[in-house]
Amino acid sequence: MTELLASQRPNKATKASNGEHSGGLPSLRVCMHVLGQGKSDVRVMRAATALSAAGCHVSVVDLDSQEQPAREQIQGIALQHVRLAPEFFSSRFKRRALLRAASLLVRGTWQVLSTDADVYHAHDVAALPACYLASRLRRKRLVFEAHEMPLEEHPLSSMSWGRRLLHHLLTLLMQGMIPASDGVITVSPPIVEELQRRYRIKHLALVRNIPPYQQVTRTRRLHEALGLAPQIRLALYQGRLQANRSLDLLVKAARYLDPEIVIVLLGKGLGNAAEELEQLIAAEQVSDRVKLLPAVPYAELLSWTASADLGLLVASPDYSLNVRMFLPNKLFEYIMAGVPVLTSALPAVVELVQAYGLGEVVSELTPQAIARTINGMFARPETLATMRQNALQAASSDLHWEKEQENLLQLYQQIVNS
Repeated sequence: MTELLASQRPNKATKASNGEHSGGLPSLRVCMHVLGQGKSDVRVMRAATALSAAGCHVSVVDLDSQEQPAREQIQGIALQHVRLAPEFFSSRFKRRALLRAASLLVRGTWQVLSTDADVYHAHDVAALPACYLASRLRRKRLVFEAHEMPLEEHPLSSMSWGRRLLHHLLTLLMQGMIPASDGVITVSPPIVEELQRRYRIKHLALVRNIPPYQQVTRTRRLHEALGLAPQIRLALYQGRLQANRSLDLLVKAARYLDPEIVIVLLGKGLGNAAEELEQLIAAEQVSDRVKLLPAVPYAELLSWTASADLGLLVASPDYSLNVRMFLPNKLFEYIMAGVPVLTSALPAVVELVQAYGLGEVVSELTPQAIARTINGMFARPETLATMRQNALQAASSDLHWEKEQENLLQLYQQIVNS
């Protein structure tokens, strides 16, 4: 029977969410592993610093450029880098997927095995084999944290043959490794249910991508950066610019928007996504209605978010199982900044939006329907103001990291006590 550490109902109080996890975790040594840059991964650093504050000694084995030192100390966390050529970070597993995966498995496993720990904590599927081997060879505990629905991020049809073969190999490995984990963490209620259905996990915790609480005041940063008049109303998408987020539909919706409404796409392009969006904007002749801005430092992000009037989240639930089930960072960033939300029919997102009165759900994913919903929301300023207040209240009472982190700490406490 699964021990679920967070309720799927946002208003339901639990022992974990009330900050009453039993005891501390003094002197517990935790080795986290992530196949990415740990210090720039907000979720990794939140978990690491929460465990450190609870008394754990936390190290993170990650990837970084050869130009960086082999070891760093950041916020009390010891980062140990597997150093790679800078060009790896632009292509990752798009080329020579099997060779690169094998090389990283060997190097990552060696570094993880060289780190003495009581718990090996794998961030996502790619890091799990190394942590699994270390936990078995050292007879220590294993925690697996799934940032997404494992191996369901993209359709197989979109993968090269090398990535497909790697996908099949990982699928076989996961069938043994995930059930063998002492604890599993993931990010949304639908993924919790699916992981339990597939793997019959004993200790399973819901830890959503919620930022620490801060009071965010309205700004004009987007208007100022784009040279827009104060009366222009902004519908913002923030996050990675990538194919599975339906951003092309936002561009095509622009021609149907009422006057003085502008769509802003704020973020870093994945692959050629930014260039393709720029070409589409030009082809649609909507350069005055759709604006692209590069990513901003995460520490400044909410002050940019707070200058928007509406937050957009229109990914298609039909793209992949992961997209259908996800609960992305940007939703909680919109909420923290008091920005009403327009979302597609993503079950976990819709549940939160409706439970707290945060926004509306677009009826269908077409340019006309998206524009019609944006226009309708802006036509009711009193309703938008209520949604804004609801978001700010939800952020201050429930949806902040200081409360959410207790689910992580309680999972660790259960693992230690079991």
